[in-house]
Amino acid sequence: MNLSSALRYLDQHTNLEATAGRAEGLSLERMSRLVDVLGDPQRAYPVIHITGTNGKGSVARMVSALLVAQGLSVGTYTSPHLEAINERLAWDGEPIDDDSLAEAIAGIAAVEELSGVVPSYFEILTAAAFRWFAEVAVDVAVVEVGMLGRYDATNVADATVAVLTTIGHDHTDGAPGWRHAVAAEKAGIVKPGLTDVLVLGEADDELRSTFTDAGAAATWVRDEDFGVAADRVAVGGRLVDLRTPEARHDEVFVPVHGSHQSDNAAVAVATVEAFLGRPQVDEVVTEAFGGLTLPGRFEVVGRHPTVIVDSAHNPEGAAATATTLAEDITLPGSVLLVVGLLSRRDPEAVLVGLGAADAGLVVVCSPASPRALSTREVAAAAERLGAVVEVVPDPVEALRRALAVATEDDLVLVTGSLYVAGPVRVALREMEVST
Repeated sequence: MNLSSALRYLDQHTNLEATAGRAEGLSLERMSRLVDVLGDPQRAYPVIHITGTNGKGSVARMVSALLVAQGLSVGTYTSPHLEAINERLAWDGEPIDDDSLAEAIAGIAAVEELSGVVPSYFEILTAAAFRWFAEVAVDVAVVEVGMLGRYDATNVADATVAVLTTIGHDHTDGAPGWRHAVAAEKAGIVKPGLTDVLVLGEADDELRSTFTDAGAAATWVRDEDFGVAADRVAVGGRLVDLRTPEARHDEVFVPVHGSHQSDNAAVAVATVEAFLGRPQVDEVVTEAFGGLTLPGRFEVVGRHPTVIVDSAHNPEGAAATATTLAEDITLPGSVLLVVGLLSRRDPEAVLVGLGAADAGLVVVCSPASPRALSTREVAAAAERLGAVVEVVPDPVEALRRALAVATEDDLVLVTGSLYVAGPVRVALREMEVST
């Protein structure tokens, strides 16, 4: 297979990321049979398994950077991608090349019939990642859960260190008791007798026992066993003091915006120290974070006007984005929002979190996904909040409209979904927007 034929093969399989509705009959049976015929490549290396509602992608990139700075060979599996599918599989921070990706997918196609199951799009990519990591002989794999936890395809791997970032309102119907239900599902990545440490970033005391009872040999809790001792806004990011059970790392520059990213940095440092079984050297932490980039996470991609691309997609993420705007950005003008949301989101809650009522303009667009929430519904929610609203369905054209209205002192925030952020990032590279 070349990459085109590999992607055609992928597209012939059910892609739950691209379909709305609930997943029924949750099971790891298909995924278990698929990796079984591959020889269980996910057991060829230790795994750091990361779940959570918000922050897991950022933590995965931070953990990978810290491990690479230690001199380890690191495979990283994340989802979904921002611009190109290659982003999902990385080796030492570099996305897999086209030929290697095609070969990895072809390896799964070759055994699909032998496995006796028809895997999903995500299961194929997950198996391809596990197989590729084994072939290149990584020292450790950093694996981000796609959705769920216990029944996520990635959970055929056994976590040496399991990580939970946060619990929030995403992929849930919001029925009474939803936070405990989500917590129980995500705690399923802990494997009793196999998971050495659970690094718990969720601060809700009411959910604590769900995680401490999951069966890890030890549980490290944020703000108790590790955390952020000090957090200051700096030019281009944050300057933080981080503490772990056995160390303290002071004045670490994290070149990304938002106090929530400082918390993510604390989770990442604790995770790596749990995996290594020892504190990290300050110079290594400084080196790792010094080169850190988080595409699509409150990413400043233009100036005059300032243009920020952010993938906040639920109320908690939206509120974190608004807080980051207030704390990290000096803004003489107005905020103009370009927003597109996926289905099963509460548009009014997300828009409230973003502060849409105070925006100079809200341009509503449609994410490049079959799961896009109708622009009519999002626009109606913005109008109920008293915002000035325009509807421009195409995300790139919505960006152009916001730029046409904005002055040099204004800020254009593109947000709501990775499926909005991705096309806009591509377009901005082709547009005359100063950075």
